[in-house]
Amino acid sequence: MSRLSFSHTLLASFLLIAAILGATALGGLFALEDFAARHRASARDALGFSTAVQQLGERSVDMERSARQFLVLHDPVLRERFEQAREESLVALAHIAALQAPRITSLTEQWRGAATAAGEALFAGTNNEPATAALSRLPPLNEQLANEVRAQLDHQGQALLDEVDANRNRLAWHVLAAIVAACTLAALTGWWVLRPVNRVEEAIEALGESRFDQPVVIPGPADLRRVGRRLDWLRLRLADLEANRNRVLRHVSHELKTPLASLREGIALLEDGVVGGLTGEQQEVVSILEHNTRSLQARIEDLLGYNAAVFDARSLRRRPVSLRTLAEVVIAEQQLPIQTRNLKVVLRGDPPEFSADPDKLRIVLANLLANAVSFSPRDGEIRLTLRNLAGKVRIECIDQGPGAEVDEAERIFEPFFQGSRQPSVPRHGSGLGLSIVREFVVAHGGRVELLAAARGAHFRIELPNES
Repeated sequence: MSRLSFSHTLLASFLLIAAILGATALGGLFALEDFAARHRASARDALGFSTAVQQLGERSVDMERSARQFLVLHDPVLRERFEQAREESLVALAHIAALQAPRITSLTEQWRGAATAAGEALFAGTNNEPATAALSRLPPLNEQLANEVRAQLDHQGQALLDEVDANRNRLAWHVLAAIVAACTLAALTGWWVLRPVNRVEEAIEALGESRFDQPVVIPGPADLRRVGRRLDWLRLRLADLEANRNRVLRHVSHELKTPLASLREGIALLEDGVVGGLTGEQQEVVSILEHNTRSLQARIEDLLGYNAAVFDARSLRRRPVSLRTLAEVVIAEQQLPIQTRNLKVVLRGDPPEFSADPDKLRIVLANLLANAVSFSPRDGEIRLTLRNLAGKVRIECIDQGPGAEVDEAERIFEPFFQGSRQPSVPRHGSGLGLSIVREFVVAHGGRVELLAAARGAHFRIELPNES
């Protein structure tokens, strides 16, 4: 089955389910047709037997009337009428005997014997008593035959109804079994097909979050396994590109530090007048150079710090962490900028301890709070909410700043990206804080996202809670 493609698997499953349900429906149809045919035959036989019983009674009356008239008048025509009525009675009697019931067979033999005895007595013509006695036996036999035929027809009808009930119960079990088999087959097919689809989704999500350490293996149909191999190739390609990017950043940063140090040393010599005094205009140019070299050095150090953080995110030192205690420490560390802007930080929730790296989690909370403080207006409020959910811990940070554009919700976590919405008060930042937040959160197996909000920025972090 592993050679089947996704479409072939669905088609085969559909055909098997259709075959199961179709076979059950055809079985029910054939059973219904058989019952209808047997019911028609039973009704036809019942009508035939009832007609034969009625005909036997009428011919018996004709026989008795012809015999009594013959015994009085001795007319040969009356004896011929008797014989004709007896022959017709025997035909009806043979039809009744076809029921092949022991009691009916015995009664028909008695009737036939009485009719034969009456005929022989009429032909002998010596005494009226034997013929009369034989004919007097026919009406009770007719009544008994009618009752037995009626009982036998009722028995056959009841047997047919019992068989219909049995077939109905059997058909109900067949239908139930077919439904169970079809649902089981559909569930197995869905599991066999949707499981690799979910794995594909997980693999794409992992690639989007820059998790390249786990190989992509997709089971299931052949075409989905082929997609899995292409995703694994993409994983290796992206991992290689990410490694090259980090290596280039690291090398460029180190290569820039040496000439930048020489440049700053030269600027310091100019400022100290080692090479001669400077005019006012020259001193202003030197000040501009000195400011920009400091800014450049800060950017280089930020690059190095970010690369170090990315590298350090791969190694976690987990231990039980109290999230509220950690948040209180972070808020206390940033009291100076909070008080400078007269901000109010509201901390809510106290989830139980869970396993995490407290140092990296502290950096996550510190960067998240520093970003909120940096963008919040004066006298604003920052809400930090901690929650314990099923299997995870949620951290939400909401400020009253300008927020971010909808199309920038993903880019806001990219290194050095500065959103288009900036606070009214100029701020100084490298744009690496939220990037480090994402790296550390992803390293914990969690996720961070910027939610849409009517005002301000609403960041949500979800971390797995395996405790």
